[in-house]
This record gives sequence, C-alpha cells and structure tokens, in this order.
Amino acid sequence: MKYLILILLFTSSQFLRADEGMYLPFQLKTYAKSMKAAGLQLSYKDIYNTKKPSVKDAIVSLGGFCTGEIISPKGLMLTNHHCGYDAIRENSTPENDYLTDGFWAENYAAEKPIPGLTISIVVNTIDVTKSIAEVLTDDMDEATRNAMIREMSDKLSNEAILGTHYSAEVKPFYGGNEFYLFVYEIFEDVRLAGAPPSSIGKYGGDTDNWMWERHTGDFSLFRIYAGADNKPAPYSVDNKPYAPKHYLPISIKGIAEEDFAMVMGFPGSTDRFLTSYGVKMAIEKDQPSRVKIRGKKLDIMKADMNKDAATRIKYASTYAQVSNYWKYFIGQTEQLKNNKVFEKKQTIEKDFSNWVNAKSKRQEKYGNVISDIDQAYDKLKVVNDLQVYFFESVYSIGLNKFLIQHTGLYNQLKAEKLDEAAISKSAEGLEKQKEEFFKTFNAETEESLIAAMLEMYYNNVPKDQHGEKIEALHKEYNGDWKKFANDAVKNSVFTSEKRYSAFIANPTKTILENEILFMLNQDLLDQFRKYNYGPETQMAQAQLNKANRLFIDGLRQMNKKTKYYPDANFSLRLSFGNILPYTSIEGKTYPYYTTIDGLMAKEDPTNDEFIVPAKLKELYEAKDYGRYAKDGNLWVNFISNNDITGGNSGSPVMNANGELIGCAFDGNWEAMSGDIAFEKNFQRTISVDIRYVLFIIDKCAGANNLIDEMTIIE
Repeated sequence: MKYLILILLFTSSQFLRADEGMYLPFQLKTYAKSMKAAGLQLSYKDIYNTKKPSVKDAIVSLGGFCTGEIISPKGLMLTNHHCGYDAIRENSTPENDYLTDGFWAENYAAEKPIPGLTISIVVNTIDVTKSIAEVLTDDMDEATRNAMIREMSDKLSNEAILGTHYSAEVKPFYGGNEFYLFVYEIFEDVRLAGAPPSSIGKYGGDTDNWMWERHTGDFSLFRIYAGADNKPAPYSVDNKPYAPKHYLPISIKGIAEEDFAMVMGFPGSTDRFLTSYGVKMAIEKDQPSRVKIRGKKLDIMKADMNKDAATRIKYASTYAQVSNYWKYFIGQTEQLKNNKVFEKKQTIEKDFSNWVNAKSKRQEKYGNVISDIDQAYDKLKVVNDLQVYFFESVYSIGLNKFLIQHTGLYNQLKAEKLDEAAISKSAEGLEKQKEEFFKTFNAETEESLIAAMLEMYYNNVPKDQHGEKIEALHKEYNGDWKKFANDAVKNSVFTSEKRYSAFIANPTKTILENEILFMLNQDLLDQFRKYNYGPETQMAQAQLNKANRLFIDGLRQMNKKTKYYPDANFSLRLSFGNILPYTSIEGKTYPYYTTIDGLMAKEDPTNDEFIVPAKLKELYEAKDYGRYAKDGNLWVNFISNNDITGGNSGSPVMNANGELIGCAFDGNWEAMSGDIAFEKNFQRTISVDIRYVLFIIDKCAGANNLIDEMTIIE
C-alpha cells in the first residue's frame, strides 16, 4: 500500500509544483523564469531593488530572532504572536494581563515601548567573495583562515557604511566558500501596538504545535518609530511613526488551491548539507538528551506556573521557548528516521566518493573529505554530552545564567592589582540587568530547576569531565541536590533584589567566593571551556569545518547544473511555491485550509490550550464575519509548499501581485526533518490567513484605528 501511495505522490501535481529553496533575493534574476512559471505577476526587480522602493523594504528582522512585515504607511508591523510573546509578557501584570486578555492600543500614546527590541531592514547586499578569497590560501590552518576572514570582513563592512548611519556585516555561505556583505538600517524605537489574547494567539498550545490541521491566530502588531528626519533614533516621546519606503497592501480576495505563494524573511538555521555522520550524532546522542532535559524543565515550570498568576507571567516566555524546541527535537528525530534521511545522506556521500575517485586531481583535493568528517565526529561525540548538558541544564537556567554573567567581574576582583575603574564599569553594566532578571525570577522555581538539572548533569556527563567542585558538593550533600539548591538559593545575594543591590554597589571577591552556587557555576564553566575549547576538540572542529567546506564545494562542482541555495543563516531570503494540500506517507490526505468550524470543534473549556474567548464564540454563533468571510465561512489557517524554518516566524506570505495573504508561523509534523533534508512531497508552511487576522482586529477587538491605516484590497 505504501508503495502505491509513493507512486501517486511522485506523479501528482503536488510533487511537480513543489519548490524547495531559500533564495538570496539579490540573485532572483536566476530564478525569474521559475517564479513566473509558478504564477508570479511581479518582476523580480519589484521584489528586490536597491535603487527604488521594492518588497524587500517592507520586510524586517525583528530582534534578530523573527521576521515582520510593514503593513501601513505609518510603520505598523505584523509578526507572530509567539514572536511578540516576550514583549507582551514584559508589559503584563496580574492586574493588566495582556497575555490572557490581549492588548490593543487606541492611539500612538497608548502603544507600549519595548526597550532593547530592534528592527533591521536590508538596504543592500554585496558579493564580497572575491575580496575575501584574495587574502586566503589553501595551506592556511582554520584558525588563521578565520582570523583573515574576520579582518577582511571588518574592513569591508566599515568601508560600506562610511559616512552613513547604517550597520553592516559579512556572512559566510556554502560552508565558507562564498561571502556576502549586508547593509542594514536598524531602528531602536519599537512599540507594541496590538495582540490578541493567548486563547487566540496560542490556540492549540503545545498539543497542536508543529501539527496540521491548525486553528491558531498567531499574530501581533508593533509599530516602528523614527526621529523627525525619518531615520533611526533612540526612544523618545517626540519620535514619529516611521514612513517606510514600501509597505505591503493586504488582499482579502481569498486564496485557492495552486495559487502562487511567496515568503520573504530571515530564516535562522538549516543544515541541508549535513552528512550522514551528523545525522547519526543528532539521532543517537544530541537530540535525545535535549528532549529529556527540556521535558523535565517544562514539568517543573508548569507546576509552579499553575500556582499563581505572577509566576505564570514571569515564566510564560521561557516556558514557550523551551516547549517549542522540546517538541521540535522530538519531531525531528522521529522524522529523520521515518523519512530515512540517514540513508539518503549515505547515497549522496557514495555518489560524491565515486565522483572524487574518477579523477586524480579530485582525489588530491577532496580525497580525504569523507574520512576526515568521520574522524572528526568520532572525536566530537566524546564531548557532546558535556556540551548539551552545560547549555541545556546549566546555562539556560535563569539564575545560573545571571551568575555566569558575573564571571568577568569576578576575574577583575581576584586580580593581583585591582583596576577600580574597570570594576566600576563592569558593576554598572551588570546593575542595569538587575531589573530584567528579577522581573522573571521566582526563587522557588529556580531552586527546583537547579536541583533537577544538577542531578541530570551529574548523572549524564562523563565523570572524567566533572570538575572538583561538583564532586565535592555531591559528596558533601550525599547526592541530595534538592538540599544543596535550597541552601544555595535561600541566602544568596543573587536571589534578593535588595541584597543584590547592596552587593553590586560594593562588589568583593570574598562575597562571590562565599556564594556556593556561583562557585559551582564557575567550576562547570571551567570544565566546559576545558573540553569544548581544548586542543583536541578544537582540532576536531577545525577538521570538520574544513572537510564540510570542501564537501559542499565538491557537491557544487559535481552537480554544476543544480542551483544549490545556501543554508539559512538569518540573512534575507525568498521562497516561492503554491498553496497546496498534501498526502502523508501513511496515506492521510490533508486539506489546504481550516475554518472557524474546526476551531470550535476543538473547544474545551477545561483545557487552557483550547479555550475559545466569549467574544469569538459570540461572533461565531451569529456568523458575524463581516467582509472577511468566504462562502459564509471564516478561514483561519492555510498551508503552502514554501521552504521556511525558525527565524521565518512572522514572515509575510504574498500572492502573485506582492499582496499580503497570510503570516507564516509553523511547519508540519511529517516534515520536521526538513531543516536537514527538504521533503518535497509533503513539507508545508502553516500560515494564519490574513482575513482571520483582520477579523480578530476588527470584529473581536474593535481596533478600527489599526484597520483604517492599512491598504485593503477587496
């Protein structure tokens, strides 16, 4: 039966029309014919143009972790609810709980400033591969090579922005075989303008996360502000809404199967050139450890969050972040196996080896690539548990991270000759972080997390990689990490804002050395550095980096007619394809859209993941969908075969005319191996239909002031 299904998949229009690829927009001329064939009506110059306004000017990087799109001439920006989640949490209190109730600014003055949040817009992209290649030689070791790349990258970046207010950076592509320079305009004054309640923005919660069919209104609204000259400026009440070069018009005409769909955004990380050796490491070691650790953390946080509203708000963002990738790692491991990615990678490597062995010149350059990769992973797997457990069970705990941030200050305080000016500067910098730390700190929760995580660390990191301090404490407390955590937390200067303020005003080495949790973290950090940055690990990593770079170069030489695109690295990309349903390998067929009927069918007032707000239920019962309905029903989410990943969250989904039709927020479970191997047959992008977004803003929230500034095409 599965064999028959596969034949049907390979001969269906879904397979023929699917288009993998995260393309660099400044190279779109290469793909113009393919985009036209898929249905694009615009010219590629309308999408990316540095000489006049184009679609790219409406696409923003939100804080370097998500994407947003400008949707009005007054700097209004749309992104995902989960991208704005931390900003919503920051402004929430038990009395004004915007996470639960939603938030809608009635005017500019009511919008909430978000300190530290930035918006970046790409001004230009320049291929600087030739300039960097001129300072590199084949016989350079990796450390020297990297140093030369950094030096030349800094020089080129500084030259590109000389005399401007822009920022610039050079990013490596294709494993370091090519380099591109990006020039950005970065805005510092960003304010929250609107967000639905979490019962809409996170409808389905962890249960539906990464799943299709979805019914989630995953969106929020921010506004970009600028100075009087429309250029970036620090926050000021005198700043004005930013007037963009371009903003996206919004289409509520509706969508249909096979319609053209285009996504632009800043995808964070893919590993499509990963070898079978890397896949094996992920499946057997890395991901199972991360799942185990994160599952425990989630249980602890959830128990405390259920106790009171203040703790729930404090940990809401952390919980969401941990949960998202907890489920991601579960799904990726499962689908790497189900989709036989390891075997597919082995086939590629076999073909590569055959190609290399066909000519002596190739053997000279690429002959050791596969064996070097194999040897490097053998060495790196020795420190994998230490790496994973340090980041997941030590550094990712809020209190531990805050303690480790004081390492520099501690080193200054224990120096033979004290530099009072440097100490004072460090203390001032740390003191500024105090408010944010204590805003998200609950002593009881941190104590429980530390106890559980230390136990997992001690039991899973090889004993020969333990430091003296953790072994001494394990012996002193007879393995009772709960008692240790209680002793460490209850009287620490770091667990009371009053005690911390007194300490940071007059920091001393003695105080820090009497902090048992601080000193334990120093020990754990030292062990991590010893093994992660030790000569053996660094040599193995350098060997792997070089071999991967040559492997990618060889693949491109071997398949010269293949238009390889580079892995995602938070640079601006474009993906195009079509709105399509799919059939899984198991034979289940999924529709390409969902409606409010399906949302209501999931309603469960006893489950906080499936609560339907009273206003939404009232509108549903009255079938009051306004101009946003289609055939008397309201569409909620849809899927397309666009190629996206983390960082694309909040990306605009545009139709053939460059009009906004949706906001991308997720991928589907069956293709969660897609960051390593794109699944042409059934990989899908899940988006919230723009008509549902507008319906919530208009009919549910009554925020007509926001609707009125948009350009809506009916």
